Amino acid sequence: MPRLVDVHTHVQFAAYAADYKEVINRALDDDTWLVNIGTQRDTSAKAVEIAGTYPVGVYATVGLHPIHTEQSYHDSKELGDGEAARSFTSRGEEFNFDYYFKLGQDEKVVAIGECGLDYYRLDKDTKARQEKAFTSQMELSKKLGKPLMIHCRSAFPDLINFLNRESDKLVSLYPGVIHFFSGDIKEAAVLREMGFYFSFGGVTTFTHDYDAVIKSIGLERILLETDAPYVAPVPYRGKRNEPSYVKYVAGAVAGILGVEERTVAEETTRNAIEALSLTRP
Repeated sequence: MPRLVDVHTHVQFAAYAADYKEVINRALDDDTWLVNIGTQRDTSAKAVEIAGTYPVGVYATVGLHPIHTEQSYHDSKELGDGEAARSFTSRGEEFNFDYYFKLGQDEKVVAIGECGLDYYRLDKDTKARQEKAFTSQMELSKKLGKPLMIHCRSAFPDLINFLNRESDKLVSLYPGVIHFFSGDIKEAAVLREMGFYFSFGGVTTFTHDYDAVIKSIGLERILLETDAPYVAPVPYRGKRNEPSYVKYVAGAVAGILGVEERTVAEETTRNAIEALSLTRP
C-alpha cells in the first residue's frame, strides 16, 4: 500500500497546465497515490488520459459536477482563460450517459462523479437539473459497479432524501464517498449507515469547525483529500494546493482524533483502497 491517498484532487485542471507531471511526481515520490476527479466532459476525459500514463498510483473519476448542469461562474483554475473555456460556462452541460459510460469503462476509473447537489447558487430550475444529472450518474454507477464521488453543498437534507428515494441505484457494498463533508453529526450518521465514506481536506488545518463531526464518524470511515488546486492546508494556505500536501491533512486529523499520524495514514489508506478498489496492475 502507499503511505497516503489523496482521494479527491484535480491535477488535470488548467491550474496545472504547465506542470501537472511535476505535481504528480512530487506526490508519487512522497509515496502518495491520487485520484483526479472529473467535473464535466473535458476534465473527465483528461483525468482518464492522465491516469493511463502512470502504471500505478494515479486514478480517475468521470462525472458532471452539479454546478455544471447550468450556466455557472467562470473558474479559470478549472477551465483556463482561453475563449473556448469561457464559452463553456455560457451553456451548461446535459449529462450524456453513453459518453460517460464509455469513459467510465476504463480500468483506471474508480468512481462516478463528482456528482450531487449544490444549492450555494440557487435559482428556480437548479434542483430539477441537478437531480436529473445525479439520477443518471447513479444509474451509471450501478451499471459499471463503481461507487459515487458525491459533492454536496448547502443541500444535505435533500441529498439524504434523494439517496433514500433512489437507494436501488446505489452500489451495494461500497456506495461511495461524500467529499469535503460539511454536514452535521446527525446527517453523517444517516449517510454512514447507508455505507458511505467521508473525505476531509485542508480546512482541518486551520479551523475546528469539523472536529466534532470527524470524531463522530470515526477513523474507520474517514478518507483524506486535498481538493487541489483549492483550499490549501497550513502551511500553504492561500497558495495553489497539490496532492503532496495531503500529509498535512493527515496530521490535522490525527490531532483531532488524538492518535498518531501513522495510524491515520494507515487507516485512511486502507479505507481508500477498500472504498474505491484502488489496485496495483
